[in-house]
Amino acid sequence: MTAVCVMVLGTTSGAGKSWLTTALCRHYARQGLKVAPFKAQNMSNNARVVAPTLHRWRGSLPPGGADAPWGGPAAGPGPHAPPLRGSLPPEGADAPWGDPAAHRGGEIGSAQYFQALAARAEPDVRMNPLLLKPEADTRSQVVLMGEVSRELSDMPWRGRSETVWPHITAALDALRDENDVVVIEGAGSPAEINLHASDIVNMRVARHADARCLLVTDIDRGGAFAHLYGTWALLPAEERSLIQGFVLNKFRGDVSLLAPAPQMLHQLTGVPVVATLPMWWQHGLPEEDGVFDMTPTLGTGVSSLPPKGAGFALGRPGGETMTRREWTTIAVIAWPRISNLDEFQPLKNVPGVRLVWARTPADCAGADWIMLPGSKSTAADLAWLRAQGLDRAVAEHAAHGGAVLGICGGLQVLGEALIDTHGIEPMALGNAPGLGLLPLVTTFDADKTVCRTTATFGELCGPWQALSGVTASGYEIHHGQTAPHPAMAAQGDVTREVMPRLAWQNAAGNVLGCYLHGLFEDPAVLRALFGANVPTLETVFDGLAVFLERHVEPGVLQALIHKD
Repeated sequence: MTAVCVMVLGTTSGAGKSWLTTALCRHYARQGLKVAPFKAQNMSNNARVVAPTLHRWRGSLPPGGADAPWGGPAAGPGPHAPPLRGSLPPEGADAPWGDPAAHRGGEIGSAQYFQALAARAEPDVRMNPLLLKPEADTRSQVVLMGEVSRELSDMPWRGRSETVWPHITAALDALRDENDVVVIEGAGSPAEINLHASDIVNMRVARHADARCLLVTDIDRGGAFAHLYGTWALLPAEERSLIQGFVLNKFRGDVSLLAPAPQMLHQLTGVPVVATLPMWWQHGLPEEDGVFDMTPTLGTGVSSLPPKGAGFALGRPGGETMTRREWTTIAVIAWPRISNLDEFQPLKNVPGVRLVWARTPADCAGADWIMLPGSKSTAADLAWLRAQGLDRAVAEHAAHGGAVLGICGGLQVLGEALIDTHGIEPMALGNAPGLGLLPLVTTFDADKTVCRTTATFGELCGPWQALSGVTASGYEIHHGQTAPHPAMAAQGDVTREVMPRLAWQNAAGNVLGCYLHGLFEDPAVLRALFGANVPTLETVFDGLAVFLERHVEPGVLQALIHKD
């Protein structure tokens, strides 16, 4: 088969490309079609670990070396790649793909991971062949086909496109061979005229795939019709012809008041406005970039869709309001180099959970739980934590028996010391003392752990006791290797290892550190902590599809995939 490609472009970053792509993936999957997402290049520190591709490529990739940073055809995706022993593990399996060292995972942007789940497809590295992970204001780590490439990371940005383009087209062509529909997401705006000559993510991809394109704009920002017309006008004629419809996103008000602008835009461009999507504040899908809100948010659940044209009301799904005493307030430390923050989105969907992004000690006041998330530069974020006085806030919270959870970099910060003698950390700050809440030491290793992991919690005590015996699936992305502090262990200060080589708890039971990302995306973990009726990602995906179907003009979604 050769898939029809539907592409979502935006007039700006943040226009709504990612969630619209996710909604389209679920919509077409609900029609019984085989669907896959694709984004040629993504820039985000929110990444997920996926299996190396389980399928063979249609054609050969460039030979190994600088242009094949995974180390040559035998070491990674390609026509000679060794097959995996199996596909995704059955639920509850203890060893997903055998030895993680033998079957290393690959990294893709989290948006494409969620889009794959929405498409009911197995996520793999071809869905996001190029991932840029910012390490500083002027530097990014380049991940090609799931593997970090030092050669590409050091290469000038404008010289990179021709090197990676063969990989991008090979990945897209392979997905097209295996699916009925490929839903492609663009990046930023396709009309950035300073970038058009080196484009590898927008219209060059659209031309290669002969994609039927939708152009979405955020009408809540103002100037939506100018954005749509200006983007269309700046494109060459052959690229304008690929745009099949305009989408107005985040509209608040009476749709009839938009007239006659949609009709006038149609007359100017020949492109119809095919959807006006109402503002929907809490659709439940993680935002791709940045801390998605800095105001305390009370979880509402997503078990029912909002009425047409409306968002969710705060409170329990049944409509009754909650008193502050009934909330579980969770403060997540929002340090500057936070990574994988979107894994906390499921907490926003849980009724009765109040999520606070903490950048000052005052933000932690009254919290029931404090969480220290992952970090792209652990030592630098630890220094920031101390400069803000948040180290004392966390320590005082723990001293009074408050629950503390550190994930990945957060786990490392909770320990006694960070050892980085080889300058592995991006900011190269060397060794640093940790917060001392767990008697652990983390040493940064040149080899990066990147794998999917399923493991079972042992016996826990204190506020995390509900996780005892729970089997959790997630992923690991870390250079640090953590172990008990030998001198402290010799003196009897021994931490409790509650998940082999992955999680440790203090003697009092209120401080827990874990390397496993994605805990709150695991239904078993959510059920253990919050009860049986918490919303799941499946609920979110179906809700997105139904919402889209309500507001797109009749016949448009089917027409996009109709083969001429």
